[in-house]
Amino acid sequence: MGTIRAVIFDVDGTLVDSNDQHARAWVEALAEYGYKVPVEQVRPLIGMGGDKVLPILTGLSADEPKGKKIAGRRDAIFADKYLPQVRPLPGARDLLLRLKGDGVKLAVASSSAKDLLKRLLNIVGAPNVFEKAASGDDAEDSKPDPDIVHAALKGLAEPADVVAMIGDTPYDVEAARRAKVQPIAFRSGGWRDEDLKGAIEIHDGPLDLLKQLDESAIGRAAFQTSGVRTARG
Repeated sequence: MGTIRAVIFDVDGTLVDSNDQHARAWVEALAEYGYKVPVEQVRPLIGMGGDKVLPILTGLSADEPKGKKIAGRRDAIFADKYLPQVRPLPGARDLLLRLKGDGVKLAVASSSAKDLLKRLLNIVGAPNVFEKAASGDDAEDSKPDPDIVHAALKGLAEPADVVAMIGDTPYDVEAARRAKVQPIAFRSGGWRDEDLKGAIEIHDGPLDLLKQLDESAIGRAAFQTSGVRTARG
């Protein structure tokens, strides 16, 4: 592999197709507490942690009692109703196994709580390939703050400049850049290329990257870039 020796993955929208389900769980939980919020308002916020989503939608702090109740209810709705619907994105497992087999260290940086993250990684089908699975429990502030990325970096024991982070939202790109790691973006979360600016390259999803791995920033022997390099399968 090239200068990148480790890769940090986001999970929702990056390895599993779950962003729409997260948005619907928020809408239902908020409605139970009297907040009528359309899914179209919630969907662009998926990728942030609940500590940021909740104040934007309701004005409530995630630390106050009502905020905690809504967040807890959202978690329960997602786990009970929507998690059984979640499927891995095409190529996710094979990409992880290929990278692991090539000697690349792998980690996760997800805003999900630890227990939920474990269940999501089981859905991917390769839960044991990661050096570190950093969850929302490991960070004071969620994406786009870099706390979760920093937690994943500690588990990798690699300097930031030889690490890439792969995510599907602008919040992943920003968190990666703030942590000084190299951001790679997937379109699988539903964002446009212009929303993902700052990524060193953009792919359709795990399968697309797997097909083009040798030509990617991860696979090239020496990586130099003068801008965003987009690729389509």
